[in-house]
Amino acid sequence: MKRKSIAAIIGLMLFALLGVIAMQYYFISQSYHLKTQLFDEAVNAALNTVALKAEKREAVDFLQAKEAQNRKLQEKREAEWRTKMFVEKIKREQRQQEMEVRELEAKLLRAFPSATLITNDFYETYMRDAKLKNLVNVELVTMPEGFYQQRNRLDVYVNDPVSHPKKAKDDSLRYVFIDPYMNDIGVVALPPRKDRRLDAQMKKYEQQEKFFQTGSLVDSFMAAAQGPSVMENLASDLEMAKKPLKSRIDVGFIRQELKEEFANRNIHLPFELRITGQQDSILYRLVSFAGQYDNKNFYSTILFPNSVIRSSGKLSVSFPSKRSLMLGNMGVMLGSSIALLLVLIGCFTYTIFTILRQKKISEMKTDFINNMTHEFKTPVATIMIASESLKDPEIIADPKRVDRLANVIYDENVRLGNHIERVLNIAKIDKGELRMDRQELNMNDLVGAVIDSMDLQLKKRHAKVGLEMEARDPVVNGDEFHLSNVIFNLIDNAIKYSKEIPEITIKTWNSGNSIHITVADQGIGMSRDQLSKIFDQFYRVSTGNLHDVKGFGLGLSYVQDIVKRMKGTIKVRSEKNKGTEFEVILPVSHH
Repeated sequence: MKRKSIAAIIGLMLFALLGVIAMQYYFISQSYHLKTQLFDEAVNAALNTVALKAEKREAVDFLQAKEAQNRKLQEKREAEWRTKMFVEKIKREQRQQEMEVRELEAKLLRAFPSATLITNDFYETYMRDAKLKNLVNVELVTMPEGFYQQRNRLDVYVNDPVSHPKKAKDDSLRYVFIDPYMNDIGVVALPPRKDRRLDAQMKKYEQQEKFFQTGSLVDSFMAAAQGPSVMENLASDLEMAKKPLKSRIDVGFIRQELKEEFANRNIHLPFELRITGQQDSILYRLVSFAGQYDNKNFYSTILFPNSVIRSSGKLSVSFPSKRSLMLGNMGVMLGSSIALLLVLIGCFTYTIFTILRQKKISEMKTDFINNMTHEFKTPVATIMIASESLKDPEIIADPKRVDRLANVIYDENVRLGNHIERVLNIAKIDKGELRMDRQELNMNDLVGAVIDSMDLQLKKRHAKVGLEMEARDPVVNGDEFHLSNVIFNLIDNAIKYSKEIPEITIKTWNSGNSIHITVADQGIGMSRDQLSKIFDQFYRVSTGNLHDVKGFGLGLSYVQDIVKRMKGTIKVRSEKNKGTEFEVILPVSHH
């Protein structure tokens, strides 16, 4: 493909890509403006709703205040009535308990006329203590004639009282009597005439009753002054509500209602709330974010829009992160658009890269065909000349010349076969049809065999080869033919890319479970850009005018593929004009 055609294709693709980007930008921009408009409408609707709620709440508060006054008066009256009923109930219970106790006392005195009442302190100190009970003296006292009720009684006393008497535990009535059958004194306990708990409650509620009686007089006076109906006095209450705007505003209520209205409209952003009075004087300012108030991006509405009492204030809000919300709501659209553009840019880049790569491969294949034609033409021409020479009767008559020509034909035929075999191996590798005949190989011996086979080629260039076979475990599991070709190609490259007399160093050594084989030369070396391409098919390092280096650019690609198939790696280190070193690392065979 010509350069002009490639440039035209790239230009058209770039124009189409820019057109798609422009269309995406237009649709995203229109969508952003639409969402901004919807956001503004939602905010204004929320502000108007909150303003109406605040106005309605103020009116409801007036009504609730009046109803609360009436409920309070009614509750006072009900509480007064309940208190009276409770006090009467307690009094009845106290009278009933007193009557029952007096009846029990009468029964006791009929059974034991001499029974005498003792204090609960005396009972707890002496009568309940077994040791102190013996101190108690009981004497029957006969009452003289002439008393209203003639009966004998018991005189209960202690000659030697204790210094710390015990205190009574309850209010029970305890009588001491003489049991005629047991000939001993006994103690009987009767319930108290009055329940202290009920008596305390009665006194408490009597005090409350007095308080309610005093309050009822005041409430009655106020009720008479107010009149009969809440609605009839609404006009006068509203007149009394003529108070400053600041005292009419419940900031907490407005802020909470704003949050709820914004949440109902799916607006979850920090905002600044401002309430201003006359001449835009700030009455309240609440900020839920760190930043400055945006005077260019705020929304306002009138507070108490239907109020006739006095001029109303203004409610304003501002959103510092409005843009982030808009972009967040468009996240799916932006994400899909960006992803689409990235896919298009990726496809565009890959397509251009593929076109340029195919063009480069096409040029390299053209060079390869030219090289292959030249490489094939030379041995074919040599064979043809040698064959024609054999037709000469004089040459046929000379056995030495015939033998030399036959050797030339054989060598060139082998050379031609090696070229063909190399191309066929690369083709098999590309198709995945290359077969490996694995066996245990001694790499030290294999390297030596390859050097022996290249003896004539090395002598022709007067090459100096240094061998350092230090690998103590040189056995690997691999294909002898292909590994021989790997070593051959590396040494062949070292010969080709040396300036004058090749100086080649070949080393082997072990590291862990691997064997390392290095082939180093002191040739022309390579740049970093050349190092990144030497394993590509058909790539050949430019040698300038130093040497006529022959080859197809397939050797190192073949070497890398064979090493990978042997589960090994190949590394290369090179410096321009100082030489190159290839290092092959193969796993050793475990016996």
